[in-house]
Amino acid sequence: MSCGEQGPGEAAGSDCSEVLHRVYEYLDGEMTHADTVKIKHHLEECGPCLKEYDLDHALKALVKRSCACEEAPVELRTSIMARITTISYQISE
Repeated sequence: MSCGEQGPGEAAGSDCSEVLHRVYEYLDGEMTHADTVKIKHHLEECGPCLKEYDLDHALKALVKRSCACEEAPVELRTSIMARITTISYQISE
């Protein structure tokens, strides 16, 4: 079944907007096993989301190939990690 055959924006028990919002977590292997299975199943059932996933996957591979020899400056990595910590702290409050 495709998204159009299910409820609006739903396939394989997932909302398309949720899948597309979390596609990079899926690509990076940063999800729980249950979420990974849920997203994978959705992608198998939803052509539009699979097409978007394929595009994001190709873009990620291109960036990786293009930037493989360059490492982010220490200041940038430190800043990103500080921001992630701040966001994590704010969410947990």
